[in-house]
Amino acid sequence: MKLVRRIRARKMSVVMAALAMLLVCLAGTASSRSTAAVKTAPNAASLIDINRATLDELKTLPGIGDAYAGKIVKNRPYLNKTQLSSKGVIPVATYAKIRALIIAKQ
Repeated sequence: MKLVRRIRARKMSVVMAALAMLLVCLAGTASSRSTAAVKTAPNAASLIDINRATLDELKTLPGIGDAYAGKIVKNRPYLNKTQLSSKGVIPVATYAKIRALIIAKQ
């Protein structure tokens, strides 16, 4: 009888450990989903069009101040957003910060 109780207790502890690990995995999955939702790119409606944006709109972008906003406006039009860095309007590092936030509509 004692042996049966030990086996049942052992099985119960294995089941409880498996459930605990499952809960930890599920909690980690939910956490990574919410983080992934935050990191996704903005939708097209919220992108700033570098061909039409005002100086104030451009200055809302990270790393873009008065000088870079002025250079962006001065060098318009852009065929695509990569021309900001290829034309030397802004540094590559600054472009990397804003590329997901901008668009160049024709």
